[in-house]
Amino acid sequence: MSTLFTPDWLALREDADSAARASELLGPLRSHLLAGGRHRRLVIEDLGCGTGSQGRWLAGRLPGPQHWILYDHDPGLLARVRPPGMAQDGALVTAETREGDLSGLDLTGVSLVTASALLDLLTFDEIHDLAEACAAAQCPALFTLSVAGRVELTPADLFDVEIGAAFDAHQRRRVDRGRLLGPDAVAAATEAFERCGMVVWTRPSPWRLGPEHAALTAEWIRGWVGAAVEQQPDLARPAEAYLRWRLDACTAGGLTALVHHHDLLALPAGGGR
Repeated sequence: MSTLFTPDWLALREDADSAARASELLGPLRSHLLAGGRHRRLVIEDLGCGTGSQGRWLAGRLPGPQHWILYDHDPGLLARVRPPGMAQDGALVTAETREGDLSGLDLTGVSLVTASALLDLLTFDEIHDLAEACAAAQCPALFTLSVAGRVELTPADLFDVEIGAAFDAHQRRRVDRGRLLGPDAVAAATEAFERCGMVVWTRPSPWRLGPEHAALTAEWIRGWVGAAVEQQPDLARPAEAYLRWRLDACTAGGLTALVHHHDLLALPAGGGR
């Protein structure tokens, strides 16, 4: 699930991810989980876990004992997993890793499904299958940091729009599993979960990258421009000069970026299990 990510990239973005995630969704999530009993051990499946940053962010914000099952299809990433720490109230948190993907997802006995930067990498059918599995198991789902298709760079440039449009098209490209949803993923997931009878909240979770994030901004903009050129090769020549200019500005502390994402929480309509 995480072939687009390397351990170095995941480490570079972890602090920005943590700052961006919509913590206001945790209130309704905690209320739902506590309805099942404060001392009940939570079983949490983290899909496309990478090196485990979602667990390191979320475990300490949820009360009670927890067992995390960290899934990824990349054994190299699983080998670099750092498990979550203690729960919000100091309760024990345990973890295991499993190599696998979304196929045949079994949520029997699972208290929560979660993922970071995953929804936009899924197809329409995969999101609908995921929603149906969560609804059938009455299992809540929290998905963070799905791309929203909007980037604001300061200083702005007319070429930003062309690069952004080509990048978004790349996010929606066709792969062997079907067409990826990219920036359409949160809307599609909202529809899918609501159609299955679940209650959905969405909140913005933008990266706010300033001079103090120069290394992350530089790596992100290389990937942003690179994906745009891969999608639309005729942009290659102007993109080369554009990227050089943007990287120079980044090095000089003269570039800021607002990279929009959305978080989604889906809860069973009937309350706690």
